[in-house]
Amino acid sequence: QVQLVEAGGGLVQAGGSLRLSCAASGRIFTNNDMGWYRQTPGKEREFVAGITWIGGSTNYSDSVKGRFRISRDNAKNTVYLEMNSLKPEDTAIYYCTRLPRRDYWGQGTQVTVSS
Repeated sequence: QVQLVEAGGGLVQAGGSLRLSCAASGRIFTNNDMGWYRQTPGKEREFVAGITWIGGSTNYSDSVKGRFRISRDNAKNTVYLEMNSLKPEDTAIYYCTRLPRRDYWGQGTQVTVSS
């Protein structure tokens, strides 16, 4: 069964931290780059961070660079997003997907940052 399950969202004050996780079925995770996206009402889903299967190279959107860190545990088929120095504008639903196809999505996890 093809599956992506995000977890770890919640309500946090500005300046705080959260760690998101995304558990994927092997069919999606193995041999694939993975990424995190986020979406707010009325806006398109935007890229946040990505990580390669080979070598674990990472890239980030300018808006989160230096504050967020993506990582993966290939033994657990899980990708993580560590979010630090959170800002109210980081409030969104966060999704993971495989790259570059972006053909499967989880249900997302809500992150709310209060000022």
